[in-house]
Amino acid sequence: MFGVAIQVPVDEHTATLLSNGKVLVAGESNIINSLNTSELYDPSTGTCDMIGSMTDARQLHTATFLTYLKVLITSGGLNSTELYDSSNGTWSITSSMNVPRSEHAAVALLNGIVLVAGGIRVTDENTAELYRLLGTNQ
Repeated sequence: MFGVAIQVPVDEHTATLLSNGKVLVAGESNIINSLNTSELYDPSTGTCDMIGSMTDARQLHTATFLTYLKVLITSGGLNSTELYDSSNGTWSITSSMNVPRSEHAAVALLNGIVLVAGGIRVTDENTAELYRLLGTNQ
């Protein structure tokens, strides 16, 4: 075990392994507030650097790596979604989900669609939706 100093002390974030071997750390909480910060950890240098911020502050969200070098960030108590493009290091807004969720699950299917399921809203959420980056959600 060894320690790595991240730039912002956080919890309730995601860490996603990218195809270049770096790790995207996004959507953090500093215990009091959700944050829109994101960082990139480089295991080859052992450093963690701040990168562009997401539009919305998030915690208890999901980050799903997609085969075309992007990471889909879903919910975190919101119905909005964002994409991180690892090829150029930028964030962009995408279409909204049907239901705001926290503590849910998301998985990229082989056809490129992301299944987003469960989680909590005001009460436990017993729905799922298929998220398409192009087109409409179901």
